[in-house]
Order: sequence, then C-alpha cells, then structure tokens
Amino acid sequence: MAVTHKAKLIDGRAMAARAKQEIAARVHRLQAESRSVRLDAVLVGADSPASIYARNQGKGCRELGIEYVLHRLPADATHEDIAGRILLLNADHKVNAIMVHLPLPEGVDTERIQSLLDVAKDVEGVNPANIGRVVYGRRSLVPCTALAVLEMIESTGIKLAGTRCVCVGASNIVGKPIAILLMQAEATVISTNKYTAQLADLTRTGDVLVSATGVPGVIRAPMVKPGAVVIDVGMAPITDPGTGRDRLVGDVAFDEVCEVAAFVSPVPGGVGAMTVAMLLRNTVDSSSRQ
Repeated sequence: MAVTHKAKLIDGRAMAARAKQEIAARVHRLQAESRSVRLDAVLVGADSPASIYARNQGKGCRELGIEYVLHRLPADATHEDIAGRILLLNADHKVNAIMVHLPLPEGVDTERIQSLLDVAKDVEGVNPANIGRVVYGRRSLVPCTALAVLEMIESTGIKLAGTRCVCVGASNIVGKPIAILLMQAEATVISTNKYTAQLADLTRTGDVLVSATGVPGVIRAPMVKPGAVVIDVGMAPITDPGTGRDRLVGDVAFDEVCEVAAFVSPVPGGVGAMTVAMLLRNTVDSSSRQ
C-alpha cells in the first residue's frame, strides 16, 4: 500500500527541465550572433569518482548546444600540473567557462587551485573572490548548489522577507553561500554546524529548513516545524538491507518528514538535478558577459 504524504514534493528534475529549455534558447541566440558557449572541465585521474559525472555533464552540455571540453590529467598530477592547465584556460579567449572536478589528489590544496580560476569563468562560483562578491550582493557567478536551493525555496511561493530560515551545515561552498543568499532575501537566518547544541530546538523554529550535512537521515520529523519548507541538500550512498543494492539518500528521513512539512525536496531528483541546471545557466551567463 502506497504511503500518503502530506507534503508536496519540490520536483528538482521538473524545475531543471524547464530551466534547460530557457538555457537552450539563450545558447541558440548567442550562437546566432556568432558567439561561442563553451565549458572546459579539468578531471584528474581516470578512476576519479567524478568520471561518471563528467561524462553525463558532457552529454547534458551537448544536448543544449554547449561545447564541452574535458581536460584529463593523470592521477599523479601535481599542484603545478593542475595550476598550469587552469592558467592556460584562463588565458584562452575561446574558453568561456571553467570548472575543476573534485576530489583532487592527496596533497593538492583544493582552495589554492580554486583561487586560480578566472572569476569571470568560474562557473561553480568557488573562487573565494566570487564567494566574496556574493557576500557584498554582487551575484555574478553564485555557487551552483546555493543558487539551486534558493530557486527551489522560491518555487513554493513562500515570501522570504522576515521568514525564519535554519541552515544545518556551514561549508564554504554550500552552507555559507546558502545562508548569505537567504540573508540577501531579507530572511532571518540561523546557521548551524557540528558544534551547535540543542540542534532540534533550533530546527523546529524554521519556516524554512535547509540541511547540507551528508549524514543520512539526520533530520527527523520531531526536528521539523509543521508546515515548513524542507530542502535536502545532503547526498550519501547506503546499502539497502532488502535488496543489497546501493542507493542514494539525503539528510532528511523522507517518509516521516513528509507527514509534518508542507514542502520537501527529494533525494535523488531534488537539489542535485537543479544544481546541474544552474551550472549550465552560469556557463551561459559567463559567455554572455565576455
């Protein structure tokens, strides 16, 4: 017997499909003006966990008319190898957008590499300079996941001004940018981290609850305010005890939270799908400005 949920689903796949239609139309207009739209990605190691993502990313770009160039570096690539490739791409006027697939090899400082990205081509918005621009309200190239979360919240029709939003998780490229974008929308924002005491007491006060910890099922029904908007950014593989197969789950204990919240984003099919669409939108934005 199917479980009846109270909450409405925030369908990230459907939202992403609509966003991609708009992106494809913009790509067509730029190409009609003889302007290129090109995304270059750097991938270190043939067996990198990001290899499948890179392949799917290329397919998604081609479907929208975006040229995709993948730069493969060996698994033992050094900081100098990766930095050198990025600097070459920065200087290449044919390259409109650049991203670096993670993880990088052990011993390579990810933040140092990200800080080398040309701020005008940094489509993931991970260069600290771009994150600084977000703080000052200059939404040039915003981190893709944060942008996806904001659009998914806004899709529910909730008015963010004056609304209390609780963010669980405060990473530099997800949790903190999400909190900043919500502040810019004039929401009242509470940002929590692994040291926050009495977490449930705080999350229960949120009209909007965003969780980005990567800890499966950490958000349970008693932690959610009735009628809240719940956005699940977490994603982790677990082994299903019934089938023995791996599947993806989020931070939110989905079935039970659906009995309390008004809106919930699923995993998979939620923030992940929209994040990819926002990356492609940032690619077109970057191309339009150059």
